Amino acid sequence: MARPFDGGISMTVHEMTPEATADRRPLPRDPYGKARALFRRHRLFTLVIALAAALRILMMAGYATAQLYWYDSFTYLDTANHLAPSGAFHPAGYSFFLRLLAPFHSVMLVAGVQHAMGLGVGLMIYLLLRRAALPAWGAAAATVPVLFDPAFLRLEHAVLSDMQVIFLTVAALALLLWRARPPIWACAAAGAALAVAGLTRTIAVPVLGLAFLYLLVRRMGRRRLAVLAVAGTLPLLGYATWYHQHNDRFALSGADGVALWARSMTFADCSVIKPPVEEAKLCPNGTMADAASEYVWAPGASLNVLPGGRFANNDLARSFALHAIAAQPLDYLGDVVRDTSLAFARKPVAHPLRTNPALSFFHGSSELPDYPLVGKVRAEYDSDIRGLASVEPYGSILAAYRYPTFLHGPLFGLALIVGVAGMLAGLGRRRDVTLLWAVSMFLLVAPVATLDFDNRYVLPAVPVACLAAGLAAKSLAERISRMRGSG
Repeated sequence: MARPFDGGISMTVHEMTPEATADRRPLPRDPYGKARALFRRHRLFTLVIALAAALRILMMAGYATAQLYWYDSFTYLDTANHLAPSGAFHPAGYSFFLRLLAPFHSVMLVAGVQHAMGLGVGLMIYLLLRRAALPAWGAAAATVPVLFDPAFLRLEHAVLSDMQVIFLTVAALALLLWRARPPIWACAAAGAALAVAGLTRTIAVPVLGLAFLYLLVRRMGRRRLAVLAVAGTLPLLGYATWYHQHNDRFALSGADGVALWARSMTFADCSVIKPPVEEAKLCPNGTMADAASEYVWAPGASLNVLPGGRFANNDLARSFALHAIAAQPLDYLGDVVRDTSLAFARKPVAHPLRTNPALSFFHGSSELPDYPLVGKVRAEYDSDIRGLASVEPYGSILAAYRYPTFLHGPLFGLALIVGVAGMLAGLGRRRDVTLLWAVSMFLLVAPVATLDFDNRYVLPAVPVACLAAGLAAKSLAERISRMRGSG
């Protein structure tokens, strides 16, 4: 039987040669194909984060121990050894983290975990901006301050609570912004993360309110609002109850009044305030300090000479400070604006003067003060606790590292300006930009308004500002593109 003409190509199944059969078999899959495609898509950031990781490894090798500060580091570590809510400045959120690592008896492990957190913050910024369709170079550029500014690396290497606040805040915001409508579980996780951030540093508690307002304005539904609120408030209420059992006060800390009183000492004039008789004891008494926060510790300051000491008079101090602010609002606002502006300086400003901020790494050796608490923490948490000391040759390599000054304060200010421009553009993710910008500004201004400026207190605002600027830049690019198209 004749076959239909097919150009000599067709053949029956039985006539197919082994070679033809082999040609029809599916090609073997490349097991590394997806990995290679992923690398090609993110090769710039892969290089960036590899360099950032190498810098952190160098830092771990360049110092014999983690950086410890009197008095903060030692109160955190002591609370980790003896878990109880402090009646002074620090809630116990960071000490819970230190307690988890206590079985290893190593503050260097604490530093190592915090360095990983720093890399994680950079990764979250990059992924969120790439998901928002920012080009790879733009998303990678937004991570530079967090990954390469020595201020962040030194913070990661120190036994201080700020890195935990930064990580939890950025993680919570990423959970809320990852999808147009965050899942219920993401709202719960974000609320819990912000609660722990607030229990680490109480200044972060109002960020939970900003997140709730964001979901409300975007009409995300009652379930999401309720889940965020419950997940965020239950840990705070539980901690406040625990605090009450130990300190007879339903609160998160016992120093809010002390801090606000210290803030008022830079402008308070009792001839204007006319405080009640009991509060008049807290008027300025001639003791001078170069920064508001220094009044907390000045031995001769009016609060510190009262019976019982500063923290026993926290409520009285708060009442005086509120009266001072109400009587002199412009003086208070002027001091807050002046001190906040220090965040945008090209070089970190020494405030107070006893501090030594720098865009470089410490080189040499230092000694810890000979206080009983230092010895107690050394005996109970890590017997290798000592002053910071460089390890050669890595210490000299770190000392040679230079970070451009314009990438510090000026870039932070520019990021905030771009965020405002993005909100005004009214395109794209305007409400997302508004949330991020509001959180960044709050984290910047609130510490100054309630106590004082500190270079360390500025850092939690920076990564959030970078996120806001990245999303805003996308909105501005869309606006410019539309204007050109309509022109």
